[in-house]
Amino acid sequence: MSAPGVQSFTQQGWEQVLAKVKRAVVYLDAACAESLHWGCGSTRLLEAVGGPACYLREFEPAAVGGGAKQPKAVFVLSCLLKGRTVETLRNIICRSHFQYCVVVTTVNHAVHLTANHVPAAAAAELEGQQPVFEQLEEKLCEWMGNMNYTAEVLHAPLLLAPAAPYLALTPAFASLFPLLPQDVHLLNSARPDKRRLGSLGEVDATALTPELLLQIRCLVSGLSSLCEHLGVREECFAVGSLSRVIAADLANYAPAKNRRRTSAGRASVVFVDRTLDLTGTVGHHGDNLVEKIISVLPPLPGHTNDVMVNMVELTALQNEEENQNVVAPGCLAQSNDTAAKALWEALLNTKHKEAVMEVRRHLVEAASRENLPIKMSMGRVTPGQLMSYIHLFKNNLKALMNHCGLLQLGLATVQTLKHPQTAKWDNFLAFERLLLQSIGESTMSVVLNQLLPIIKPLNQRTNDDYSPEELLILLIYIYSVTGEFTEDKDLAEAEEKVKKALAKVFCEESELSPLLQKVTGCDSSINLTFHKSKIAVDELFTSLRDIAGARNLMKQFKSVYVPGNHTHQVSRPHPSDHPLLILFVVGGVTVSEAKMIKDLVLSLKPGTQVIVLSTRLLKPLNIPELLFATDRLHPDLGF
Repeated sequence: MSAPGVQSFTQQGWEQVLAKVKRAVVYLDAACAESLHWGCGSTRLLEAVGGPACYLREFEPAAVGGGAKQPKAVFVLSCLLKGRTVETLRNIICRSHFQYCVVVTTVNHAVHLTANHVPAAAAAELEGQQPVFEQLEEKLCEWMGNMNYTAEVLHAPLLLAPAAPYLALTPAFASLFPLLPQDVHLLNSARPDKRRLGSLGEVDATALTPELLLQIRCLVSGLSSLCEHLGVREECFAVGSLSRVIAADLANYAPAKNRRRTSAGRASVVFVDRTLDLTGTVGHHGDNLVEKIISVLPPLPGHTNDVMVNMVELTALQNEEENQNVVAPGCLAQSNDTAAKALWEALLNTKHKEAVMEVRRHLVEAASRENLPIKMSMGRVTPGQLMSYIHLFKNNLKALMNHCGLLQLGLATVQTLKHPQTAKWDNFLAFERLLLQSIGESTMSVVLNQLLPIIKPLNQRTNDDYSPEELLILLIYIYSVTGEFTEDKDLAEAEEKVKKALAKVFCEESELSPLLQKVTGCDSSINLTFHKSKIAVDELFTSLRDIAGARNLMKQFKSVYVPGNHTHQVSRPHPSDHPLLILFVVGGVTVSEAKMIKDLVLSLKPGTQVIVLSTRLLKPLNIPELLFATDRLHPDLGF
């Protein structure tokens, strides 16, 4: 049996669920569906349910209830069982014919006590008891209409969506993002004058909103369960203000005290704020195929870490836009397909050129095994060549079913290589290198003046020019990589010119993208005046200044850029010599960064196992979305 890890942890959690679902209608929320998707796949769940019909449903207020021949329901939820979540449960059950209800929550009972304002001393006395779950069980029977019916409420740690043995995401916390200096002003508005915070460095748990604190506690509860599964006593470290709060909460987490006393293994858990280095995610220096796939293909609905792969090419339908919604999309997660999973992990760990060759090799080998009439060709791999191999499977149902996972990854590769945005990737990289050179040799005002000529309104842009969203990505790159800079008259003038040009571009868009709607506060371009646009851009530059100053409070690791050299990510602290290092990046991580961390640890400390955890897999466009989110301090916890 292999050593415990993120995959066994996730599978073990799902085994608890699968044991309950036979002949049941199963309701999942988006985060749990994503954990299932990466952890063991919906096929496992469907097999466990059994029966001829598919009874998987999304947990939402409008969800279809259970019919007269559907007496059993299982709800798998990633949130606290309070407020709107309980209302939705009640509504679904009341319009159904259930006689047996199971509710599985990923949040353990101790956190439910905290959420219900039970003091720590009283909670300690309740060890081994689960009054919150027991009260809900009574309610479930009441809603089913008979107190003799069966109800169960239980906790299963479905925290992770494992993308690889060394990399896992936390879908329920995809929106969790480190605080910025502007958030300090918002926190101060609820504090008396004498207790005002001077900077992010002064933020601790007592300064945060109740919702954010509770969100952190939910995360800590899941991480404690992971440490229990791994059999380790953790030592916590942090780089960044929000990471410091999370690390302290895990270190002081009362339900973990007994576990720590009996755990034989040791681990270092290092939390890092994403805002300390945004260049790694908005930059285009990651030479990785998966990173490009995630960046250019549309997201899989309801998911934060996977994409839609157009599968029409494998059908008799014409590859027209109207047919793309007729056929279910493919995806990247292939948890039940051993060969496809091996290819996926190879793609995560190789550079772009080698990855494309690896896709070709897998397609050729699969076609050969199925005795398909393959024509071998060596040399450079082209999208057309890969497509010719994929088409061999088209009219052979047995071969198509045997290699469905591989074909999804093959089509994802082809669609990415042919995507116009991929051609732009090199343009971004070239411009970023030019900016790096300028940052090393010139002032910030010179760098911003270089940006001015590429800020073009809609009627002057070609496909090769930068869209407003892409300009935001470049600005975030510039301010993050520069860090602290000297204020002067030239900088003020250069910033003002860029602000006016950007405000003009926003105004002249024919339609506002969801990101621009968020940035400008306008849902339609018709309502966006230059005055409104300029106000929005001024606020945007406040956020950019916050990004530039994110490392000001640090004594070490102040720079992510060495002039005359290539860029570096935030340096790793060396907290101890424990055999397991768990690095949690708060706010998202890229595929290239996860691989870099794994490779660095392997080269510096060959005997150390490393696990990279993060809130989500990132693409460049995610960063402005997260930066300009308005609910950072008040996350929606479902109640």
